[in-house]
Parts: sequence; C-alpha cells; structure tokens
Amino acid sequence: MAGDKFDVVVIGAGPGGYVAAIRCAQLGLKTAVVEREHLGGICLNWGCIPTKALLRSSEVFHLFHRAKEFGLSVENPSFDLDAVVKRSRKVAGQLTSGVGHLMKKNKIEVVMGEAKLAGKGRVAVKGEKGERTLEAKDIILATGARARELPGLEADGDLVWTYKHALLPKRMPKKLLVIGSGAIGIEFASFYNTLGAETTVVEVMDRILPVEDEEIATFARKAFEKQGMKILEGTKVAKLDRAKGKVVAHIETDGKTETQEFDTVISAVGIVGNVEGLGLEEAGVKVERTHVVTDKLCRTGVEGLWAIGDIAGAPWLAHKAMHEGVMVAELIKGEDAHATDPLNIAGCTYCHPQIASVGLTEAKAKAAGHEVKVGRFPFIGNGKAIALGEPEGLIKTVFDAKTGELLGAHMVGAEVTELIQGYVVGKTLETTEAELIATVFPHPTLSEMMHEGVLAAYGKTLHF
Repeated sequence: MAGDKFDVVVIGAGPGGYVAAIRCAQLGLKTAVVEREHLGGICLNWGCIPTKALLRSSEVFHLFHRAKEFGLSVENPSFDLDAVVKRSRKVAGQLTSGVGHLMKKNKIEVVMGEAKLAGKGRVAVKGEKGERTLEAKDIILATGARARELPGLEADGDLVWTYKHALLPKRMPKKLLVIGSGAIGIEFASFYNTLGAETTVVEVMDRILPVEDEEIATFARKAFEKQGMKILEGTKVAKLDRAKGKVVAHIETDGKTETQEFDTVISAVGIVGNVEGLGLEEAGVKVERTHVVTDKLCRTGVEGLWAIGDIAGAPWLAHKAMHEGVMVAELIKGEDAHATDPLNIAGCTYCHPQIASVGLTEAKAKAAGHEVKVGRFPFIGNGKAIALGEPEGLIKTVFDAKTGELLGAHMVGAEVTELIQGYVVGKTLETTEAELIATVFPHPTLSEMMHEGVLAAYGKTLHF
C-alpha cells in the first residue's frame, strides 16, 4: 500500500513537535504530526502548565496567611486539594484543546497512534483505527522524555509517586520525602510544603539545585529551611521499605545510614528519553544515554531525519524544544537558521522563592578561563519589592572583566522567572555592561534590580 504522502512528518506533539509542525505548515509544507497520547505532550498535560497552576494555588494560600501584613483579614484559611487539582487539570485541558485548534487552523493532519520508522522516508503508525504508513522526505523526532526510575525507588502510585501521581494526588501527604532537588523535585516540595506537609528533600550532589549558581542555591536553601523544609545534601536514599500506609527510607550520608518513616515519597531523579520502539537502531540513528545524538542543527546524521527537544538531550526545557522546532522547519524549507546556543537559554524554577538563570555560573565562568566581574543586588534595596512584601531575594551578574561581555545572570526571589528574559535578550544581542548601564529601567519595578545588578559589578551601585 502506497503511504500517505507529506512533505514533513513530526513524531510527537509536545511543545517541540507541535511548534515544528505549525512552522512547517506556515512555510507551505504539507505536514502531519503523530501523537500516541495527548496533544501538547508532557509540558501541557503533565508538566510545565499544570504544575504552575498548582503552584499558583499554593502561592495564594501562602499570601492568605500573610493577610495581616497587608492590612487585610482572612479568617482560618483552608484549601480543598481536589478543587486545587481540578483547576490545574482545567488549565491543562484548555491549552491542550488550544493546540488542537492550532493544528486545524494550520491544516496539519493529526494522526493518533504509535509511530515507528519503517525505512527511508516512511513512518508506520499503529492506532485504534488500524495501521497506516506515512511518507515524507523529512521526519522530525520529537518524542520527549519521561521520569527516570531508580532500582528500589520505583513509583507505585500509592506510596511512591512520580510527577504524574503528584499532579493527581489521591491524598494530601502528611510527611513527604522528595528525592531529587532539580526543578521538578523542588517545585513539588514547595507546593506540598506550603500546603502543610512536613517535607524533606534529599539531594545526592553536595548541594540542592546543582545546576544553579552556588550562591543562589545557598540563598534558596536558607529560604526553604525558613519555611520548614528539611534539606539533606550529599545524601542518597539507598532503599525504600514499603508497608501499609508508610514507607521507611534508608538514607545514607557520609557512609552512615539512618531510617526515617514517611507516608509519601516523590521520586524526581531526572528523565530518560523516549527512544524505545521507534526503530532508531535499524535506521542507523546513534543513541547515547537514552538520547538521540545530533549536531547543533538537530541533524541525526541520517538523511532527512531530525531530532528536537528532550529526546535530543539537555537542556530539557520546553522553550528549547520550541526554538529547535522552528529552526528545523526553516532548515527543511531551505532557509537560513541559526543553531541554538544553550548559554542563551534561561532555566526557570517556580518554587517559592522563584529561581531563574541564564549563561555561565560564576564558578563555570572562572573554570572556562574568564577573569570575571560579579555584581550582586538584594531585593531589600528595591522599592517595588518592599511594596509587594517580597524583600527576600538576590540578583547576581557575571561579566568578563576584559571585554564587558555578559557571561551569566542568576536570580532568586519574586517573579524572577519573568525578569530573566531581559538578560536573555541582552546575551542574545551580545551586549556588554556599557549598553546595560546606559539602559533606562522604569520605576518603580522589580526590573530596576537588573540594572543595579549590572552597576554593582562595576562599583556603581546606587541604592544599596
């Protein structure tokens, strides 16, 4: 049977896949997208969006308890966990249906089912309506990733949860253990801790948030501990003993093991790429550590086959996947497109306080051979932060001392996930301290701290 013919077939309809499909269609390419579960992928359904909805609820709940500070009165604040989750799912559902609308608007054919490469330019799809073969000159792999599970720490949905279980909790944890302190682990720790769970976070590395600047991670740890979280660094969970209604965790620190009892465990120990069952080996695609190996332009080395987003490796961020999707679509069309520079991609963690960063940490800048100038500005020196009741925070900038190049920016505090984009634009435009110092920032705003953070690196701070 001759397959259905397209110019491009995209496998996976997460942020990378659906954006790649839209851009292909905009460029006049006949496009199909294959999805086995939900349009929008993990990000819209089980990741970025619903977690932010949950965290917004916990943020509002936190503010209820601070009402008196603002001259307000809120009597006995409480929460309905089912209603909080229901709102989160409604938000996710709204955006998922929005992706479906975008597919129709751009005349992209959506094929639901499991995809497998079936020879050069061919994709076999097995769905509820039977099997179908799609043909295209170019195929984009955008199958994403899933939670990593370590032996002995596997999720069961009852006592031990992955992020999916944590998004649809059957109960409110009373005593919670979170294994892993990356973005996913810290966000769920922050959510449940704010709602009243006695929360312990275990991190195997020597500090939490190991990809962040050490100074920012230390600031965040102190803030979390002030909120009642217990943080264990340089520590690992060796095994979990499960019994009815409880888990006994064997926690190792400096060669010593102690046991602690919890009613809920969330495992957030990284992700693995969805590379199984795609026929990658037969197609000659190189896979390392569960991720497809590509060059800077997302080419797999197999003609006409591309890989974008989480399946193509770090950084595992939806906005990176989207950018790669657009880049690959334009390359397929024959247009000029620039490779994504990982150092110009921001990372954001939506805990309380928020954390955001772009570029090199101070330590990595020095390790790369840069002589650096470092600026720091605390939230307490900013009028808007004080007016908001959010005086706890820090903005840190790292510049090359010889050239003035902005090497990195790191933040912790209220709304820093929004502020970081200013530095991202600056880095992308290859700005130096001179342009940033000459930029006028509006007053009163939190963004003024970004200006002060630059001034501080050059001994010109005004408000601290």
